[in-house]
Formats: sequence, structure tokens, C-alpha cells
Amino acid sequence: MDLRDYLRIIRHDWMVIAAVTLVGLLGSGVFSALSKPVYTADTQLFVAIQNSGTVQELQQGNTFSQARVQSYVKTVDSPIVLQPAIDALGLGMSSQELANEVTASTDVNTVLINISVKDGSAVQAAAIAQAVSNSLIKAVDTLEKPKTGGTSPVSLSIIKPAVAPESPSAPNTRLYLLLGLVGGLVLGVAAAVLRKALDNRIRGEADLRHVTSAPLLGGITFDQDAVKKPLLTQSGPQGPRAESFRQLRTNLQFANVSGQAKTVLMTSALPGEGKSTTATNLAIALSQAGHLVCLVDADLRRPMVNEYLGLDRNAGLTTALVGDADVNDLLQPWGDDDLYVLSSGQIPPNPSELLGSQEMRQLIHRLEQAFDHVIIDAPPLLPVTDATVLSQHVGGVVVVVGSQKLRQNDLQKALSALEMVGSNILGVVLNRLPSKGPDAYAYGYYSHDEKPKPERSSSSRQRGKTQSSPDRGSAPVPEADFDATVMADDKRQAQSFPLAKTERH
Repeated sequence: MDLRDYLRIIRHDWMVIAAVTLVGLLGSGVFSALSKPVYTADTQLFVAIQNSGTVQELQQGNTFSQARVQSYVKTVDSPIVLQPAIDALGLGMSSQELANEVTASTDVNTVLINISVKDGSAVQAAAIAQAVSNSLIKAVDTLEKPKTGGTSPVSLSIIKPAVAPESPSAPNTRLYLLLGLVGGLVLGVAAAVLRKALDNRIRGEADLRHVTSAPLLGGITFDQDAVKKPLLTQSGPQGPRAESFRQLRTNLQFANVSGQAKTVLMTSALPGEGKSTTATNLAIALSQAGHLVCLVDADLRRPMVNEYLGLDRNAGLTTALVGDADVNDLLQPWGDDDLYVLSSGQIPPNPSELLGSQEMRQLIHRLEQAFDHVIIDAPPLLPVTDATVLSQHVGGVVVVVGSQKLRQNDLQKALSALEMVGSNILGVVLNRLPSKGPDAYAYGYYSHDEKPKPERSSSSRQRGKTQSSPDRGSAPVPEADFDATVMADDKRQAQSFPLAKTERH
């Protein structure tokens, strides 16, 4: 991953990073608050040689003192120094325990000894430091005194008496908070990167590009209201959802610039990615642009188009395929635009065989001759082979990908199944995208808040009632040649369905 990938991860999982950072900050604050305060008392001693003489003798004495200071520092934590201090203060601890609280050091090229004592009590810390200093003076005097008698040549003096500290030296709350903040931030970023590495779900276009280079035809933003109002006509005409389907309509026309794919198969890798709603709304968007559109529900296992549009599915695609009725008698007009729907019909025991039959190929050919666009809602690719079989009869395939739901390996398997049979993949539609964030798929356009227009009282606008309007009668269809380019005008003038009857083979 490069820097842009890391920045994208941070933008995407900023809430996780912020939460872990906050936990680290709160944890360090709680630890600091619960920690027992520790006070540090310091004292300092000066080491001197007790003689007076020439300058050379003084220099030799100073060198001697510096050499001896290191030994005195090592002597501080020995029982010969600590035990007298314990006895003098009446401390209930051993010399080994006291040694853990006492620290002795010296500066380079000096004859100064620094003694620090840490204790839970400020007064006791100062008392111990003073007692240890006094004990060290006596111990050095005893150790340095000549065996033949006389005074010790070395003299130690306290130049900085121990004073009870006013504030504790530990815990350092400011330092702990800083460490907690930095540590939490590092852990948060690491958790976000690890989560990204383990989670291979497709969240946006960047993840899609790891799987395929197929064109991204559009992105549909997730709308909570779409669960109850899935149709394009139920949302505001200037809203983001309506604009996304118009953008999908435009991009699909560019992807099919040659016009060879009059029939477009809409499918997905797994169920629940929104292929049926996308197919239905795409058909509505195409019809709103003045095209003559046929929407076919070829999901013969879990048909949903009839539920979205409020149509009857007792007679439909399967009825035409088995020869019980002509498709011309099964098309149901919907809405005020040029949209006709062929519902699924009764669910058969052999969907794959029906969809891959010669009758299905001939049916699609008839629809292509009569309509400007034929949109087919097919089953998902991975659970069943229906869509793979049907894709060989159509001009192009559009794969709907459910953002936050589908994993990259599942999409790879679905696309491989289509490529194996030589399907023409027109592109991919990302569905259920977030409205904000790095994975959002937004459109920049000027709009104003506009409420959806109320549906007309016509029977054809009442959620897809199949009653025909005056210009859509049920008069017999002429048996002669049918020109698709003038069919829309003829349909408005003559009382007939748009599909001409042909001989069944």
C-alpha cells in the first residue's frame, strides 16, 4: 500500500482510530489517578582532602578525591551506610529494601555526591536522605581512618541538606497522558490497517479496482427510505437517488455506444445486493427519457419485480416459454411512460433449462425488435447458473455490487463465470454506497429541494395496476412487419400493445 491507501484507511476508519486513541488517553489518565504518589528528596555532599600545602599537593589531593568519589557512591547502598540510617529513624525495613529507595550518583570530574530518596511520604523521604548522608559521612571517616591512628585524610560535608518536597515526583500525569495519546493513536492506526488487511469487502471504487478493470457505470447511495420506497418515482426528482439512476442511464448508453446491446442483463454475485431494484429503476429512468422499454423478470427463483411494481405474476415469462400464451398478451403497461413489464410467471422446477432454451432466445429477439431497450432482471451468479446461461442470449451484462456486503473473491468468481462463457460485461454498478466519506459516490449538480409530485389518479399510476389507459388498448396486434423506430408514435395513435406477434418455432 502507498501513502494514499493509508490516508484512505485513516479517513474511512477515523472513528475507530479516534476511539482507540481516546481509550489510550483515558487509560493513562486512570492509571495516573490510581497510582500512589511518590516523593523524591535530594541531598548533596562534597568530598575534600584534609591537608594544606603547595599547589601541586592540592592538585594531587583533588585527583585523589575524584578517584575515591566513585567508591563512595558504590558504598551508599551497602548495609554499612543504610543500617545506621534505619536504626536512627526506626524504619521497619531491611537494608536491602531501603536500597531500592536510595539512589547515589556523581557528576563527571567533580567531587560531589548526589543522594536521592523516593518514598510515599515527603517528610520521610527527606528524613531518610538526611540520615543516609550522615551515615555515609561516618562510614567514610571510619573506612579512611589510618590503622596506625590519627584522623581520616578525607572529609565529607553536606552542602545541600534534604528538604521535604512540596509535590510528588511521580506519577508524571502530563507525561502519562502524552504517552497514552501517542500510544492510542499508534494502536488505532494499526488496528485500522489490520482491519483493512483482514476485511476484503468491497467498500468503494478503490476496492473494486483490486478485482476488475470493468467500467464503473454508476454508484447508488444507500437511502434508508428506499427500503420502504424502492422505486425511482417515489423519491424526489432532483434528489441524489434519482440523479444516480439518471447518471447510470447515461453511462450505460455510453458503454453501449455501438447499440449492439439492446438487451441488458442485470445480475449480481450474491442475493441481497439490490439487483432487482436497480434493474427496475433503470427501466423507469430509461422510459422517462422517452425510450420504449421492456422490463423482464427472469429471476425464476425469487421474483421481486412484481412486488415492487404491484403487478400480477401468475402469468408471465414462464407462461410464454411453455407456450400457454403469447408474450404479446402477457406484457403489462406500467406508469405514464413507455414502460412494459413481463413478470416472471409461475416458478418452474427447471429455471436454468427454460432460460437457456431456444424459446428464450427467440423471445428476446422478438422483444429487441419491438423495444428500444430490454432490461432483464436475472438471478445472482454464484448460487445458481441461471444468469450465466441467460447471459449468452443478451447483448450485455451489468453486475450490481452491494457495497459493504460483497467480498472481493466472490466478485472475482462471479466475473470469471461470465468471462468463461464469453459474456459481454458492460460494467459494474456499486450499490448501497455511503453518502459521505472516502467511499461516497457523489454527483456535483445544482438542485433545489423538491417534493415528489403526487401520482396521478389514473389507474395505470396506482403502483402498476394493469388496467390499460385509453391509448393502450387491448386491440389485436397487426401481423405485418413492425418498425421499432416508429413504434412509439404508432402506439400512441393505435390501440395496440407494442409487440408484434410472430410465428412460434
